[in-house]
Amino acid sequence: MATASKEPPTKEAMTMTRPAPPDNVPATGVNGSVRVEIFDQVYNLRGSDADYIQKLADYVDGKMRAVSQQTATVDSVRLAVLAALNIADEYHLLKRRLEKPSPEARQRASKLASALDEVLQDTRRTG
Repeated sequence: MATASKEPPTKEAMTMTRPAPPDNVPATGVNGSVRVEIFDQVYNLRGSDADYIQKLADYVDGKMRAVSQQTATVDSVRLAVLAALNIADEYHLLKRRLEKPSPEARQRASKLASALDEVLQDTRRTG
């Protein structure tokens, strides 16, 4: 996964002379860190896949922005907790759906198991 170090905004960060990368390209630092922005805060994250880290950061940023539009709170910590709860809810709903196969999947698996049993019985008889 990724590790984070929060970097407070500084004057130098605002007046960098080198151009920022395009929106779809993560800024990779010298030490392999990826500079991301989540809800107007800059973080340097490290991991093995810069594009994946950027994708995760974009997802979290989107969740925080969606929560901020739906609530009256301006406290970023509270928004982060609410966004985390939304993400946890999505995760558990998907996990539950994967753990419990649909009726169609169970029916198909049963038919395939029956067909396989028939083939194996025929093979034993003729084998």
